[in-house]
Parts: sequence; structure tokens; C-alpha cells
Amino acid sequence: MIKTILFLYLAACLLLMLYGLNCHVMVYLFKRRLKSRKIDDRKILKDFYAKHGEQDLPFVTTQIPIYNELNVAERIIEAVAAFDYPKGRHEIQVLDDSTDETHKIIAGKVQSLKEKGICIEHITRPDRKGFKAGALRFGMERAKGDLMAIFDADFVPPRDFLLKAVPYFVQDKNLGLVQARWGHLNENKSLITVLQSIGINGHFMVEQSARNWNGLLMNFNGTAGILKKAAIQEAGNWQDDTITEDMDLSYRMQLSGWRCRYLVDLIAPAEVPENINAFKTQQFRWAKGSIQTAIKLLPTVWRSDFSFFCKIQATFHMTHYIIHPLMAYLAIMAPILLVTTRIEFPVFAFVAFVIALLIASTGPSRLYWVAERHATKGWPKKLLLLPVMISFGCGLAISNSRAVLEALFGKKSDFVRTPKRGSITKKHYRPPITTFFILEILIGVWCLTGIIAYAGAGQHILRPFLFLYATGFIYVGLLSLLHRKR
Repeated sequence: MIKTILFLYLAACLLLMLYGLNCHVMVYLFKRRLKSRKIDDRKILKDFYAKHGEQDLPFVTTQIPIYNELNVAERIIEAVAAFDYPKGRHEIQVLDDSTDETHKIIAGKVQSLKEKGICIEHITRPDRKGFKAGALRFGMERAKGDLMAIFDADFVPPRDFLLKAVPYFVQDKNLGLVQARWGHLNENKSLITVLQSIGINGHFMVEQSARNWNGLLMNFNGTAGILKKAAIQEAGNWQDDTITEDMDLSYRMQLSGWRCRYLVDLIAPAEVPENINAFKTQQFRWAKGSIQTAIKLLPTVWRSDFSFFCKIQATFHMTHYIIHPLMAYLAIMAPILLVTTRIEFPVFAFVAFVIALLIASTGPSRLYWVAERHATKGWPKKLLLLPVMISFGCGLAISNSRAVLEALFGKKSDFVRTPKRGSITKKHYRPPITTFFILEILIGVWCLTGIIAYAGAGQHILRPFLFLYATGFIYVGLLSLLHRKR
């Protein structure tokens, strides 16, 4: 029994170590191509506009899927209507599934823009079948464009977004997707918005760049991107059997032979959730959806002609949220391991355990550090937040573990959008709230007892890790309670 407990614990450490080690791989792949890819991106744009005129730009349909987003609906519509793009080659579809007063606001805004000569349509459906995927599919059937630009309601893309993204499709006929980098409108609003921005920068600055620039499979992030209609159709169209329809479609596109391009210098700012319960809802959707997509597509990926390294990286990518059940397991089992066995770790197990945890913790920290250095000017100050970032990630382990388990056991759930406040909050949307914050607080207290137990046993090496778990769980749990009362 003792050996079994120890074996399972070390196995979890080993798996976590592999994901942590892969962060170092991502940093290496990012750095080796950064300079050359930026030069190549600029060269393509310069060459295009030196040899082509407006008549060579294809027709673009911009889709704005909206569901009950009163606070931000007008802002995104105005931003897209202000795009600098040849008149007669751009149409806007506001895909409105709203059931509250957002619908009326959108109708008025669309009508006023039509009167100004903007090509824009207010499209509604009889029901929300397929949620966002269904809305995008419904709109595409009525779209005139060969390219489909997509923006979620909380984004504010720059005026030249299309002019900086569309030429890549003209230069590469086999290009199916262009993805831009996300920026942050409310990054400095609070500690959790700062921490979210660090996490998002890690993904968009380093991970997306590393994958795309080195011939690996990347994903569409659901917004701030352009997809070719022919690629969407050939890949099987938008499907709603997962709740990350964006990752699902982009992987199917690449499996069908279409290429993707990531533009690290094209930035579309957006809001990050200011309410931690809204953030946990967003993370839950991403965690569950990515595991659903992995179950659906990983067998096809491994049967494909992509390289072995590419398949390994696709596996790491789609199963990334597995780290949360692993972290939760380690946090819960650490005190039990000591109390149950009452023995010292064997030397080999002790060394392996420490190495695994060090690699697992330094990998993400290094990735975030490199991302901040290249993404923001105030990155030195954010270095101080890296331990807080790790602790915060640990605190999300319970909620995200639930998402992973639901995906693994095939439990169905609706697409739940993440409500945003906007620059002027007209309506307070209440995010879905569970009582899991109680479990988070209890596990945090459990980790604190583990710290005391290890101190009493004279074993100190695990106490810093348990401290990160304890503070993370208690902080996330208490903040969830506080924001719930708000």
C-alpha cells in the first residue's frame, strides 16, 4: 500500500514535470524564430502594397457573435464599422442571439450605421442551437465574403486590422487562418486582471509563436482572427460537439492541409474578466473544451503524416489542462503521504520528486518571464508577481479539474459566455456561480495542516510547494466568495 501511494505520487510528479519541461521547449522555439519571422511578416506586407492596389483585396465578411452583452455591444460594432478597408469589399454581420435588451440596442446601432452607408446586417436566429458555433455557421451561409473575420463582443480591434491581415491570404493561396495577438484593455484594474494578462501573454507571445513559426499545429482562439470560407467548409464547417469550436475547427483545417499564420505584432485589445467567478467560468470552458477536442481529434492527429515531434506537441497543447487534476492530486495527497507512511522518502524518490517539482515550476515561470519581456515595457515589475502567478494557477486547480473530469466522462454542458463590464457598465451580468469555493478553501486549509505536519516531522523540502498550494486555494476560494456576494 505504501509503495503504491508513493508510486502514484511520483507518477503524477513525472507527468507534471513533462508539461513544465515543455515550457522550456516553447521558449527555445520562440526565440530561434522571433527575429526572422518578424522580418518576414513586414516584408510580405511591404511587397504586397508595393505591387497591389485596393482592387486586389478580397471581399471580407466580419462576424460579431453576441449574446446578452449590453455593456460592450455598441463598442465592438462601432470599432468594426470604423475599419479602413475598400468600400464595397467589406460587410459586417452582427450575429445576435441575445434574449435581453441588448437586442434592441444592437438593432438601433445597426440601423444608424446603415443610414451612414455602412454595409451591416443584424442577423438573428429562432433559437441558440449550437451556441457560438451555430451562430457563426448560420451567418456564413449568408455571407458574401471569401474571408471571415471574427471578433467577440469584448474586443476593440484597430482600424487597420484587415489591411494588416488580409494580404497574407493573397500571398498564400493555401492559407486558411490568420490569428492576431490579444491585448488588454483593463490589465491594471486589479491583481487578478494583471495575473490574467501575464497568462494570456504567455500563450500569445510565446506559445502561439513557437508553434506556428516552427511548423507545429496551432489553434484559432475564437476571435481576433480571419478564416478562409473555403477552408472552413472543406474542414467540415463549424461544429458544436465541443465547447471550444475554435480549437476544433482550426485543427481540422490543418489536418485537411490548410496552413495557419500567427501575427505576433498585430494586436487586438480586449477585456479580461474582472470578476473571478466569470474568469473561472471562462477557464472551465477552455479546459473542458480542449479536452473534448483532444478526445475527438488526437487519434486523427496521430494517424496523420505530421512529424512525431509535431504530434507530441499537439498532444501537449490539447491536453494542457490535465496539469490541474495533477496539481490538485499532489496538493491533497502530500499530507496523506506523510501521515500514512510515517517514513522517510527513499533517496531516489526524494531526488526525483524535487527535480520534478522544480522543473514543473520553473518552466511556466520562465515562459511568462520571456513573454513579458517581449510583450510589455513594464515587465521588470511583473517579475515580482511570478510566485503569485504560480500560486494563483494552483488555486484554479479544483475548478479546472472538474472541467477536465466532465470532458473525460462525456458530460454535456452548454456554452456559457463570459460576461464583461465594458468601459461604462450599464447592466451587471451575474456569472454562473458554484459552491466549489468551499472546497477550495477547505483544501487550502488542508495544505496548511500539511505544512505543519511536515515541519513536525523535520521534512522541510515540500513546505514551500504546499505553501503555494495553500495560499492559492484560499485566495481563489475567498475571492470567489467575495465576488459572489457582489
